[in-house]
Amino acid sequence: MVSLILKFTSTREVSLQYIVTALSFIALFGGGFLSGGKRKEKGWLIGGVTGLIYSLVVFLFQYLGYDKLFSFDQIIYHSCYTLIAMMGGILGVNIATNNNSRTA
Repeated sequence: MVSLILKFTSTREVSLQYIVTALSFIALFGGGFLSGGKRKEKGWLIGGVTGLIYSLVVFLFQYLGYDKLFSFDQIIYHSCYTLIAMMGGILGVNIATNNNSRTA
């Protein structure tokens, strides 16, 4: 969606930076939440793995496609992405566990 906005309008990437960052946080929290809810245990671990896989994919795309390593700012962002996914995993486990204990 964002790429279509950039392609067909005069909007510059810099003006959408915070929106893309917010969407990334929401997506990683949701991914951690879903993976933690499905696993039903060790939400911090499965959420962390979700965040690390996301960071690895972005890193490989950037390194192999553009021949650039992560900058210091990107390292901070991806550390926060991993932490957000961990929080989502923890919450997903707790909500899944509470729903199961209510139905039993």
